[in-house]
Amino acid sequence: GYFNDPKGDWNYEDFFFKELVPYVEKKYRIKSDKRYRAVAGLSMGGGGSFVYALHHPEMFSSACPLSAATGPLTIEDAKKQLMRTMPDVADSVVTQYYNRQSVVALVNAVPDDQKKAVRWYIDDGDDDFLYEGNCMVHIAMRKKEIPHEFRVRDGGHTWTYWRESLPKVLEFVSQAFHQY
Repeated sequence: GYFNDPKGDWNYEDFFFKELVPYVEKKYRIKSDKRYRAVAGLSMGGGGSFVYALHHPEMFSSACPLSAATGPLTIEDAKKQLMRTMPDVADSVVTQYYNRQSVVALVNAVPDDQKKAVRWYIDDGDDDFLYEGNCMVHIAMRKKEIPHEFRVRDGGHTWTYWRESLPKVLEFVSQAFHQY
């Protein structure tokens, strides 16, 4: 996945922020200000979009998770996930993992002064198996008064659905990039 493994065997998130982003900024002529950076993805990449923007709101003007994996929905779900590879996982590791990887938990922890730090466009099909988690994130954002656009259209977890989403996503992202 796109996240650091609790055992430390796979630290992809660290790689992304500490190695990949600095390399791209050094190698290519890009605008590296937050205003010109967005994150978007679908399915597992949508989960990465959620978590990266919530972990690093100082880096992204916009985030567009599509049909996103939202991480464990409950502490119990987190424990079940971790027990597959860590049968003797400590409760403290489960709690830490949940608080770091559950989008609902991350949204609930957003400080009031960061509610508008990222522009959000969330899109999920009404027949998508990840629909429940995305709805829970939408509800958590509404309760927390985090501005966001939440779109539910007819469709499932398919390339056809995502191809239809892309023009709106690109329009949403480009709005933040405009110079007035």
